[in-house]
Amino acid sequence: MDESFRTLIEKCGDDPNRPGLSKTPKRAAEAFQFLTSGYNLSLEKVVNGALFPASTDGMIIVKDIECYSLCEHHLLPFVGKVHVGYIPDKHIIGLSKIPRIVDMFARRLQVQECLGQQICDALDEVLKPKGIGVVIEADHLCMMMRGVEKQHSKAVTSQMKGIFKKDARTREEFLQLIGH
Repeated sequence: MDESFRTLIEKCGDDPNRPGLSKTPKRAAEAFQFLTSGYNLSLEKVVNGALFPASTDGMIIVKDIECYSLCEHHLLPFVGKVHVGYIPDKHIIGLSKIPRIVDMFARRLQVQECLGQQICDALDEVLKPKGIGVVIEADHLCMMMRGVEKQHSKAVTSQMKGIFKKDARTREEFLQLIGH
């Protein structure tokens, strides 16, 4: 991958051997490997058995999860927050596993719409809850730095399953608790 970044620098019209750029191909390759490290993870590996018997049927929410991903169309970052809520049926999941699942999917070439669906589907598969909701709000550098160049636009997506989708009161409670 180092050589690919070296070629990219050359194609941009700069010299990859000049002092400021001589180590950039290696650093860029390492950064890109980290930013796409989600491909090396599986849901089973991330959850690692952290399911526990549910002793509640109340809504569980982890909100304001920082999210950093790369747009699969332009390879530019999108940055935002993910809010996840679910109502357990038989199991709850260790709270730290929810941000880890977000990171697993965010650290892949991605679009926000699919990212939310993947998080929702993964948690649904693992927990089989009564319902689940995922809301993502993000700034997309592909819209800010190029194209339409809109600096204050946010993309907001939501995915709902089960009681979150079927029952307006449950959905409204979730949206209110996450501040929407």
